[in-house]
Amino acid sequence: MKTDAQLKNDVTLELEWDPAINANQVGVIAKAGVVTLTGHLETYAEKAAVERAVQRVEGVRALAMELDVKLAPNHHRSDAEIAEAAETSLRWHALVPSDRIRAKVEKGWLTLSGDVDWDYQRRGAEKAVRALTGVVGVSNNITIRATATPTNIATRIREALERHAEREAKRIEVDVSGTTVTLRGRVESWEERQAAYGAAWAAPGIDRVVNELTVGVTP
Repeated sequence: MKTDAQLKNDVTLELEWDPAINANQVGVIAKAGVVTLTGHLETYAEKAAVERAVQRVEGVRALAMELDVKLAPNHHRSDAEIAEAAETSLRWHALVPSDRIRAKVEKGWLTLSGDVDWDYQRRGAEKAVRALTGVVGVSNNITIRATATPTNIATRIREALERHAEREAKRIEVDVSGTTVTLRGRVESWEERQAAYGAAWAAPGIDRVVNELTVGVTP
């Protein structure tokens, strides 16, 4: 297990390595596997890049994002301009049913609403707009349309997890209650945690996934 100093150093080096991030703007605190990030960034896209970078570092068990976005002068846009850009971006995204999604902008904060059939469409809509110039934050309020949930859905989710990595799947408990899936257990990396989360969301009829998986090497 890494010491706090080692983990802080690794996170700092990963931030410095990523060309999309100005690491000088990010403060790093590490304690018992929990990494806290502080500071001010110039774009919301950079904030997303910081989160992805930290999750790549081995030993990170939890992440607290205490970063805010303070736009550089050349990144300021009116809410009307952002809303128009968001509508265009959603309309041009091949995997997003843009006619069922609405975008609202208030002081640079973009809120998505509406409904889609699958979680990948919901995530795709957010990805389509979070890098737009002028955006300081995104609230994804898009819901998943209700569909019939197969009776053997828990088994199908577990089979999907085993196709990804049988060893990790054995450590994951899958509980299905109505249209909600809860994942419990321990995985060894954020990548495994996100893979399990994605596998659960890919199941038909599911409109909520509660990810209670912890990250850390199994004793």
